[in-house]
Amino acid sequence: MALYAELHRHLGGSVVPRILWRYFQRSQSDLTLRFADYDAFEEFYTKPRNTLDEYLELHTLVEKVQTNETLPYFIYRLMRGAYVFENLAYLELRYTPYLRTPEHLSQSERIDQMLNIIDVVGKASQAGEYPIVTSQILCMHSRLPYDVNRAIVDAAAQMGQYVCGIDLAGGDGHYRERLDEFVELYEYARSLGLNTTGHLYETTEGCYPELLPYLMRIGHGIQIPLRYPELLPQLAQAGQCLEVCPTTYLKTGTLQSLNQLKLVFDRCFDAGVDIAICTDNAGLHNVRLPFEYENLLTHDIIGFQELQACQAAAFRHAFAWKYKDRPESILNGILRPERNSPELNAVH
Repeated sequence: MALYAELHRHLGGSVVPRILWRYFQRSQSDLTLRFADYDAFEEFYTKPRNTLDEYLELHTLVEKVQTNETLPYFIYRLMRGAYVFENLAYLELRYTPYLRTPEHLSQSERIDQMLNIIDVVGKASQAGEYPIVTSQILCMHSRLPYDVNRAIVDAAAQMGQYVCGIDLAGGDGHYRERLDEFVELYEYARSLGLNTTGHLYETTEGCYPELLPYLMRIGHGIQIPLRYPELLPQLAQAGQCLEVCPTTYLKTGTLQSLNQLKLVFDRCFDAGVDIAICTDNAGLHNVRLPFEYENLLTHDIIGFQELQACQAAAFRHAFAWKYKDRPESILNGILRPERNSPELNAVH
């Protein structure tokens, strides 16, 4: 059984349509009144959008229902599916904890609630029934004020038992006016010893070389090999890895065809830049990680040798994986930890 590492999956986009629909039905949500049946809801939830901003609006649908009380419900089903259907050995879940706090509270009260959200997610994702090594990446957000984003960095540093890094999300086209602010926040995060990734170079509007020096991995980053290949030697020297999420670019209208990714993989392999294949929003896409690999193979975008290289890169660049120096042991089936063994504990 092949084992996979998933480095880029959003908690909000991880809920598969059927699970979300059942939750709305059981909670008697008004949302169910908008759709005649499940098929109509699934079509709405998973259909392609015209832009990244339009696509990101779907996250708000789930964020509002992922509360202290409901997060264990969603995460248990997420972990079950990841283990049973995806053969995941390692999973990093990313999300903005502030957006899971009650909206009626003041900003300071919501900031105070974030540590509890992180704790709930951490405990729920470590259920022994589905032994996947898990950790959290906390997302700063382009639409949140500076004080909230700095508090997210502080929370990541404080909750190291559950958190392995920070991210910047919210659509990379919205960073421009606050670029100095985000540079400062990343500098602060690195001073605290935090691992860093960030949604960058996903779209043509989101290309900011000023942020690259602060990132250990790059969320998406496809515009670098497509439009700025001269940056690839810099990435290779820095040991940065691209988190490429193939289905996302079709769902957001960023790419018109999956075949456009062949240039991304070819140029990165030629330059010695690692790629980790990810799902981004497996539930929102209704596509699981093994299918992302299979889809790239069947479209002749990568071969089996490149597939194995991407599998190994995912483990090597995982922020909380204990065996970074020998990911080949995973691929060869050598490392098979028992359910309660130390290998199943995320290491920060």
